[in-house]
Amino acid sequence: MTRISMLFVLGVSALWGQDWARQTVDKSPRHREWVTVKHDGRNVETFVAYPEVSSKAPVIVVIHEIFGMTDWVEDVADEFAAAGYIAIAPDLLSGMAPNGGRTKDFDSAGVGPAIGKLPPDQITADLNAVADYGKKLPASNGKVFVAGFCWGGGNSFRFATNRADLAAAFVFYGPPPPADTMARIKAPVFGFYGGNDARIDATIPDAVTEMKAAGKTYDPVTYEGAGHGFMRAGEQPDANNANKKAREDAWVRLKALMKKYS
Repeated sequence: MTRISMLFVLGVSALWGQDWARQTVDKSPRHREWVTVKHDGRNVETFVAYPEVSSKAPVIVVIHEIFGMTDWVEDVADEFAAAGYIAIAPDLLSGMAPNGGRTKDFDSAGVGPAIGKLPPDQITADLNAVADYGKKLPASNGKVFVAGFCWGGGNSFRFATNRADLAAAFVFYGPPPPADTMARIKAPVFGFYGGNDARIDATIPDAVTEMKAAGKTYDPVTYEGAGHGFMRAGEQPDANNANKKAREDAWVRLKALMKKYS
């Protein structure tokens, strides 16, 4: 069994049973909808959450974890909307499940391996199409951010190497892209990491050095005692104090950064 499939199997039962996340989303007063973003023969099923504001708003593309498009991804997208942003969360497994389905159409063991097999160029094309869709929305002011979590965190960092008009990229406990691609980054990159996540934290020092050498902005913050996935784990009813505090502190930082670059 691969590392990706092992990670998925270990967490899938809890993730797909997150009734608390579903209940939180369903109670939201904000407008939410599913749309199909079409490009190059692909149909990307995408969750959109709108803020309740009187003026046009920035867009933030939300990239899901290795577990695919779970209820928690809808939940965090709605939190971005609550903060005043149009949140757009594509299911990057759209069309990849049996019979052309998406995350929800895989069996419990199929999502992780399928995520691992996604072609990088397809991921980039999907994200570009979704970002373009968001920019053209009548309620959008044309500014686009990206935020990703876990697998999505690494793809948020990587997307910054492929999209020149991003206002900022937010990387939650994801690895950096290859050093030779960092010169293409135009947006500032901000990292959010758990102190008890040695596998990912080990990548930070080299990323700092490589981004500095490329003349790019990269500002990582590590939250003491928090584990990998603390933005989700810190919201769970049984969250430990370290994950809960990391999540709260990360949201404060995140909102301040989004306001600064909006």
